Amino acid sequence: MLDNNYLTPRQIVSELDKYIIGQHDAKKNVAIALRNRWRRMHVKSEMQKEIVPNNILLIGATGVGKTEIARRLAKIADAPFTKVEASKFTEVGYVGRDVESMVRDLVEQSVNLVRQSKKESVKEKAEQAVEDVILDALIPPVRAAQKAQTGFQSENMDADKMSDAELNEKTRERFREKIRSGEIDERKIEVSVSASGGGAGMVGGGMMDEVSMMNLQDMLSNMMPKKSKKRKVSIGEAKKLLLEEESAKLIDMDEVKDEAIRKAEDTGIIFIDEIDKIAVGNKGGGGGPDVSRQGVQRDLLPIVEGSAVSTKHGVINTDHILFVAAGAFHVAKPSDLIPELQGRFPIRVELNSLTEDDFYQILKEPKNALTKQYEALLGSEEVMLSFNDESLKELARLAFQINEEVENIGARRLHTVMSHLLNEILFDIPDNIPQNAKVVITKELVRERLSGLIQNKDLSEFIL
Repeated sequence: MLDNNYLTPRQIVSELDKYIIGQHDAKKNVAIALRNRWRRMHVKSEMQKEIVPNNILLIGATGVGKTEIARRLAKIADAPFTKVEASKFTEVGYVGRDVESMVRDLVEQSVNLVRQSKKESVKEKAEQAVEDVILDALIPPVRAAQKAQTGFQSENMDADKMSDAELNEKTRERFREKIRSGEIDERKIEVSVSASGGGAGMVGGGMMDEVSMMNLQDMLSNMMPKKSKKRKVSIGEAKKLLLEEESAKLIDMDEVKDEAIRKAEDTGIIFIDEIDKIAVGNKGGGGGPDVSRQGVQRDLLPIVEGSAVSTKHGVINTDHILFVAAGAFHVAKPSDLIPELQGRFPIRVELNSLTEDDFYQILKEPKNALTKQYEALLGSEEVMLSFNDESLKELARLAFQINEEVENIGARRLHTVMSHLLNEILFDIPDNIPQNAKVVITKELVRERLSGLIQNKDLSEFIL
């Protein structure tokens, strides 16, 4: 397995190639941006603070892979990632502060990533603590029994009592092995678990901004006494319930928050989709929706330039967050964005429209190809699904033709075509198609199920 922190640009592109067909220029640019972050972190001088990321503007029609490139990039980098549609900020009731919500979402993602990482590091200790709690419910500790019966006199403990303790310890170890092997997972025990309280209600009164509301809710929840309740559950279920609690006890949340803020600042990626929807255009005029769009751009500007944003976990600086924006730009042009915002996205990449051959490769090559997803779905019912090469070419041809004749929604068209092709088969399993059956999708079957629809110019069920 490659070390994600030290991937070279070529290795990053190679990783992206496993999931995304074509779009080499876009992959190359995001790979350089990701590697530059690692390079900045290893600059020794004061210059480190001065090096800002080259934000990227991806230009291309819907369904060509813009979002997927950004999402996969975040996974490769093990970085906090959030996606937001710029158009949502133009909705009724919009206030400028809402734009900061994308940074808060990023911090939440970062906290979850760091918390999960910490949980993995303490998993062994937490599992042992869970075993001890379960053992105490199954076999009360002998020393507690001795305290109650004879008083605690460890120095004068006689040999018989010592052997009882040893016997009890051996019994516990034997049961510990059974717990680990899952042999007694069905046995019921009574354990104390944290009660998920209803939390504090909304406080009436005047207007309150988002950060103040979050801080107030946190304060009230911390003031409320922690409740626990007795539950009778199976040992298997108790292991899951208690592992979460025991892991939380071993993790320092203040340390998690500090690390999460640093991780979001240094490696965070924010993907701003539909940025073309807030471009003003050159129609002229000073009122209407254009004012709202320009307002959103001006509110985005300080965040993309670099500013301090308050979150419930602390203040985060956005100077070194990588912003990847994307839009189809069918109506507006990148030059319709305000000049200051244009300047903050110096790297512009045009993504290619998908060809029929691209569709064929998308169905065949990626690790998460739709064909492989459906094969796995049917495999869960022990039915073997397979596609011959001719059927994939026919599927690609039909999907491309529908995009040409109706509306071009890129690779998303493959989802609707595949769904229509396989719905009858999915419906018939397991009633009419038994286990261990083999279903082969041929070119003839694809034509039979789909070609009639090609001639129907309405094709309403294909439009998303």
